[in-house]
Amino acid sequence: MENLTRRDLCVALSAFAAMGGVVAEGQGNASREAPASSTGAAEPVLTHSEIFAFDKLPIHASANGGQSRAVIQGRLATGEFVEVHETALPPGQMPHPPHRHTHSEFLLIREGRLEATSDGKTGIVEPGGIIFTASGVLHSLKNVGDVMANYFVVAIGVQKAIV
Repeated sequence: MENLTRRDLCVALSAFAAMGGVVAEGQGNASREAPASSTGAAEPVLTHSEIFAFDKLPIHASANGGQSRAVIQGRLATGEFVEVHETALPPGQMPHPPHRHTHSEFLLIREGRLEATSDGKTGIVEPGGIIFTASGVLHSLKNVGDVMANYFVVAIGVQKAIV
C-alpha cells in the first residue's frame, strides 16, 4: 500500500470536518459557545482556517524514545472537540499501555508496521491504513516493524480517560 501523502491527509481531514457539519445540523440550535473543560477553563474555539508546516510543529520527546508533534486542539464552531497530533514510535515500542477514553479517534498511518488491538481483536496496519477507535473501547498499539512508525491521530470528542 502507498504511503499516506500530505495531500491524502488533507483530503481525509476535510472529510472529517464535513462529517462534523452533518452532525451539527442534526443538533439544531445548540449553543456555539465553548463549554468548560474538565478543569473548568473554556476550550479554545477554532474559528479560523490554518495551515501547519510539519517542520515547524513543536516536538515533544517521549520516554520510549519516540516523539510527538502537537498540531491543533480545541472546539470546532459546530461544537465538537478535536485534537490532532503526529507520533513517531520506535520499533518494539508501545505509545502507552492498553487504555480506554471517552473520545473517538482515527489513526492515519504514514510509515511503519503497527499491531493494533481493539476490543479484543488484533490486526496489522501498514502505510496508508487507518484505524478507528470508538469511545470507551479498550485498545492498544505496538510498532512490530523494524523502522520508526509514524502516524497522525485525530481525536474527536471529550478528552477524558476511562478507568
